[in-house]
Amino acid sequence: MGISHLKSVIEGLLFASGDQGVTVKQLAHILNIDKTTVKHILDKLKFDYENNDRGITIIESHDIFYLATKPEHHHYIKQMIDTPHATKLSQAALETLAIIAYLQPITRTEIEEIRGIKSDRPVQTLLSRSLIEERGRKETVGKPILFGTSKDFLTYFGLTSLEELPPLSENIEETDVREEADLFFANFQKLNNNN
Repeated sequence: MGISHLKSVIEGLLFASGDQGVTVKQLAHILNIDKTTVKHILDKLKFDYENNDRGITIIESHDIFYLATKPEHHHYIKQMIDTPHATKLSQAALETLAIIAYLQPITRTEIEEIRGIKSDRPVQTLLSRSLIEERGRKETVGKPILFGTSKDFLTYFGLTSLEELPPLSENIEETDVREEADLFFANFQKLNNNN
């Protein structure tokens, strides 16, 4: 493997290691090369990041190396994180969240029956944002996963408990839960976007 290829592989490994970072020893082991070569390549990458007007850099802390954004870009990154539309949920995710909030614990198949459409992506989005969590398995054929809302769900919508969800109409059909709950979460979403 040439130096250019090793640089790109190490860059990818640094990216993939995320917040955990990676040590010279780990990189040497993964690439089956000596530590001196790894250090040399890390130095070359650092030089490239510092001298080519790049948005990222390599930092080292306690012999662990990380990819990080440059400190001088902190203001822009904070602005992006604080932008309301960066955290906005899609309509599909809001629908799915409403169904889970009111009918939990509930399986993905039950959610799809109510929505009338596949719900894999909205469920994954809600899981990745920690708004829902797995609540065990349903004791039926295939033992499907049950989903329920999480503590982060309450925080996200400014609730202290599920009892604060507005009550649904007495004579409501299960398929109407989505419409009732959508109105509730749409209002919360508007409030969040205005704050």
